[in-house]
Amino acid sequence: MENTPLDRSLLLDFYGDLLTEKQREYCDLHWNEDYSLSEIAQLGGLSRQGVWDILRRAETALQDIEAKTGLVHRYLERRGQIQALHRDLASLLPDDERSRALLTRLDDLE
Repeated sequence: MENTPLDRSLLLDFYGDLLTEKQREYCDLHWNEDYSLSEIAQLGGLSRQGVWDILRRAETALQDIEAKTGLVHRYLERRGQIQALHRDLASLLPDDERSRALLTRLDDLE
């Protein structure tokens, strides 16, 4: 996995319950709600450096868990396979109600 905001959000979605409440809250505020370190520090009553340390430890923990389990990697792989299958089937099937229902069922697997 790269270290993009989407990757961090996925890690938080999959493994956030394994973090402390404060780590989970600060990660959500920073990665999903786009709060700055200063804004989080003000809300939490600590320094920007303190917030940075919490975020860094949380991200390291999330990456370590992913390295051991690979759940996010497998999820992304499966999602890509489902999307490719959807494209292939859509090009082969007639454009009728039954085909659309089948493709919708496939989309629901994501």
